Amino acid sequence: MTDPAPSSLAFEDALAELEGIVTELERGDIPLEETVARFERGVALSRRCEDRLNEAEARLAVLLRQGDEVVEEDAETGEELSRKDAPADLDD
Repeated sequence: MTDPAPSSLAFEDALAELEGIVTELERGDIPLEETVARFERGVALSRRCEDRLNEAEARLAVLLRQGDEVVEEDAETGEELSRKDAPADLDD
């Protein structure tokens, strides 16, 4: 059976598979060709996770909108990182 394309996976599924690949690679008991294939899959999954996180961050920025501004805050400290005018299309 062929693994699904990373682009079709939900963040949680991609992350779980990536964690499994890391565990396999850390054991070091699979043949070189399989190691390379698993590494390639891991890179694709990592990119998928990063893309989904970036999408979520952009959506959260909209939720942090205050009046006519979008406020970006550090998720851990709550410190304001930036404040800018909200794009006009956010009023829809």
